[in-house]
Amino acid sequence: MAAFLGAVRCAPSAARLAPYGRRFRVSGPAVSLSRRGSSPLRLHSRASLNSSAEDAGGIGRGGESDSEIIFMGTGTSEGIPRVSCLTNSSKKCPVCSKAIVPGNKNRRLNTSILIRYPGPTGKCNILIDAGKFFYQSALRWFPAYGIRTIDAVIITHSHADAIGGLDDLRDWTNNVQPHIPIYVANRDFEVMKKTHYYLVDTSGIIPGAAVSELQFNIMQEEPFVVNDLQITPLPVWHGQGYRSLGFRFGKVCYISDVSEIPEETYPLLRDCDILIMDALRPDRSSSTHFGLPRALEEVRKIQPKRTLFTVSFSKLFFLVWKMAKGMMHLMDHEAVNEDLKKLLETEGIDVQLSYDGLRIPIML
Repeated sequence: MAAFLGAVRCAPSAARLAPYGRRFRVSGPAVSLSRRGSSPLRLHSRASLNSSAEDAGGIGRGGESDSEIIFMGTGTSEGIPRVSCLTNSSKKCPVCSKAIVPGNKNRRLNTSILIRYPGPTGKCNILIDAGKFFYQSALRWFPAYGIRTIDAVIITHSHADAIGGLDDLRDWTNNVQPHIPIYVANRDFEVMKKTHYYLVDTSGIIPGAAVSELQFNIMQEEPFVVNDLQITPLPVWHGQGYRSLGFRFGKVCYISDVSEIPEETYPLLRDCDILIMDALRPDRSSSTHFGLPRALEEVRKIQPKRTLFTVSFSKLFFLVWKMAKGMMHLMDHEAVNEDLKKLLETEGIDVQLSYDGLRIPIML
């Protein structure tokens, strides 16, 4: 047995890990539960959202919430605005034109969240995904919200919008902290051996070159513990034959890239207070992502108390239902949210669009 990051783990095979030295670990199932952990099918941790706290900097009434989620990014791999829209002289994209203005909620970088909570030795910051635009997101939100350290990075999948920013973690490991643990599925680690070979095996690095000092931990599709916080993987499909992971912590479920939810994952979504989920297109699903209609179907099935969509489409169309006939209108963030609010009146569904920099207080 080997103790690591606050959880008791099975010791990995030394022969298998020898080529990577101390930079590689296997995170097996926790055999003892932390004070924040429980069964994957019945998590006793509580998460709640106070709508007024979104504008109060993530602190609930009376200061009862000492944990929060910060949306580092909520957009596509390309981000919003797009150069192709801004340089098109024959057709103006109203959403991208707004998004270029600093502070506009239509401005979106790669989808990613930061979980902040009190840990064993102080405030913990757990990042889910570090994509191509991670450093730009960190420049904007870390100073603004008083964030300095990164206690761990958990990877959903190995596309560029999820791992493209791993190299930029050198700013932290060179100047803030000695290393950063990375939690990743084995299939995605195999990709990283090719795309980020110099971070996985530093033996070939030129002396004096200051690359990111990362500790890779192979996670299975079962609960594990990071700094006293239990994380439950939520396996989903991100296109035919391509596995991606969402994650549950407390009663918060996060699924950033999904085209299909396997039946065996639904039990892990029970009693979800906050669902954060992918919605790529306004009219239909693509081969790799839920569209808004399918995403709403899943919300009705999962029945969370509240849902926040990460919006990946640049031209924010929203399908407005009027009786039995659908009509499509071009709308921006605020207008779309106004229409989504109607679902609360008609169906009792509390769903809104998220945006970069949004802070949601939670209870863990």
